[in-house]
Amino acid sequence: MLLEVKNINAGYGFLQILRDVSFNIDQGEYACVIGPNGAGKSTTMKTIAGLLSPMSGEIIFNGKNIAGLPGNQVARLGIGYISEDMNLFTNMTVQENLYMGAYVIKEKALKNDRLDFVYNLFTRLKNRKDQLAGTMSGGERKMLAIGRGLMANPKLLLVDEPSFGLAPQLMENVFDNLDILKEAGVTILLVEQNVTKALQVTTRGYVMENGKIFMKGLSSDLADDPHVRKVFLGV
Repeated sequence: MLLEVKNINAGYGFLQILRDVSFNIDQGEYACVIGPNGAGKSTTMKTIAGLLSPMSGEIIFNGKNIAGLPGNQVARLGIGYISEDMNLFTNMTVQENLYMGAYVIKEKALKNDRLDFVYNLFTRLKNRKDQLAGTMSGGERKMLAIGRGLMANPKLLLVDEPSFGLAPQLMENVFDNLDILKEAGVTILLVEQNVTKALQVTTRGYVMENGKIFMKGLSSDLADDPHVRKVFLGV
């Protein structure tokens, strides 16, 4: 087991969002967390990534309790986080943005190895390495955000709402890129509003409602569940 979230309670100030959230992710797994807006999905990702300190509970990553560690330490331990808004440096080139993702790596040779890995996965980024990030299309910027997240060689990649704001074809391109990462052995935890797509591409899923894990199971089973079909799929 690579990640085990145990009874996490978290929120913002006095506003509690997560209530005893527990789930686990195995090495090499491609899993998802689905649920309505405001259910606590992104809060869960931020808490794992160290951007939000939990009120209580444990986050066991690779055998170590990382709950409450700051984000830079979490990143050094091997968790990459790709936020919904991407946070790219729009006035910097593609390659400069990628190098910013490798800030936890000191050795220049290793940084260059990671750059080659990203460029081999995403040849479009290599072809646009000198282009300013702010001039790229929405789909290309998502690709760049994913590539930057890979630069630190994460053991676990947290991907928050990768299809947000994208046209259908661009959305498919982003999910194709995530499939490439899955085949390359990267462990992925996906938060996604497009429930149909999330359950199609992942192997296991968790349904979150009102800050709690409401259901869990194989993604294929969740896609056939009457509650999921009625509430999230509209059938």
